[in-house]
Amino acid sequence: MDRLTLEEGTFAVRYARAVIENHLAGRDIEAVEYPEKFNEPRGVFVTLHTYPERALRGCIGIPEPIMPLIKALKEAAISAAVKDPRFPPVTLEEMDNIVVEVSVLTPPKLIEVEDPLEYLEKIEIGRDGLIIEYGIYRGLLLPQVPVEQGWEVAEYLSHLCLKASLPPDAWLKYPVKIYSFQAQIFEEVSPRGPVVEKSLGR
Repeated sequence: MDRLTLEEGTFAVRYARAVIENHLAGRDIEAVEYPEKFNEPRGVFVTLHTYPERALRGCIGIPEPIMPLIKALKEAAISAAVKDPRFPPVTLEEMDNIVVEVSVLTPPKLIEVEDPLEYLEKIEIGRDGLIIEYGIYRGLLLPQVPVEQGWEVAEYLSHLCLKASLPPDAWLKYPVKIYSFQAQIFEEVSPRGPVVEKSLGR
């Protein structure tokens, strides 16, 4: 799967912002011209942060590549702004003080282990986003989260379990399935400002 260029990543962030601002103003928009790669099915998350505090203001996405990126991006952008159950809906006025981040995901791959302690060797902070599944329970954390929180792999796995409403040691004690994925992350430096590709190197 081809990586996005900075130009394509910039388009993704600009389009996500335009979708949100138009939605909040009661208008619907469709991208008329967009890069060819956006026709490929890809998972994507849109994250909103307050500026300059960088506090989370909304984050929702579509983890699986089930629809073209251009459609997934639109759906995720609207959902991040008005459907994140952790926050009240964003207002149009707030968008002047919000930075938009777009994470384009690779397809999730099952991490195969004989012993749960092998997860500690197979998962790399700053590279891997994770999905956990156990029965009806499911949770996801983007690869930037453990970097921002300063977690090691065991902490990352515990928080992943909590995200799925499971006990923090479920990754050790239950027959869970854990999938990894990678992400290209593009974000505004400031509201409507230049877009950069975020490095997660530690």
